[in-house]
Amino acid sequence: MLITHDARCALDAVVDLVNTAPEGDETPDGLPDVTALEGFVQKHEISDVGVLSEFDLSAVRKVRGRFSAIFAEPDARRTAGLINELVAAAGTTPRLTDHDGYDWHVHYFAPGASVADHLAADCGMALAFFVVAGEQERLRRCEAPDCRHAFVDLSRNRSRRYCDSRTCGNRLHVAAYRARRKEAAG
Repeated sequence: MLITHDARCALDAVVDLVNTAPEGDETPDGLPDVTALEGFVQKHEISDVGVLSEFDLSAVRKVRGRFSAIFAEPDARRTAGLINELVAAAGTTPRLTDHDGYDWHVHYFAPGASVADHLAADCGMALAFFVVAGEQERLRRCEAPDCRHAFVDLSRNRSRRYCDSRTCGNRLHVAAYRARRKEAAG
């Protein structure tokens, strides 16, 4: 599956956005205020965003919840419905652009769109391409028992199980190794 630069940027943004959501009472909200939202926008180089407000923060949190539902949905037909609703509500307006030194690519958000609509349109379309390609199972949650972070499995054989093999994957492999050693010694 060919993933263009702009689609990869949208995938990175949606995964980071979903992973800012608090998980029960254990983790705080990763977007606690407008300053954090501004940092998110800067980190992901989201273009055409004006001055952000509490209204934007609230709208982005709502979009984040809708994206979380997409990553949690195992059925492709229901996933397609969730993406269709999200993208339609954003007032999608595809247009070609070549800004900031990047070659031609498609923006799906309307000029002057809010940051929430921008994320819903561009990130929603990036996820839609996975459903169209029959690759929806690549939209995953970490299998580590103490982590439910979202990620997109871009491995060749669709075998990635953890959001980060250096943290979650390694931690589980070390624990399994220690358990085997303990069982062998005991």
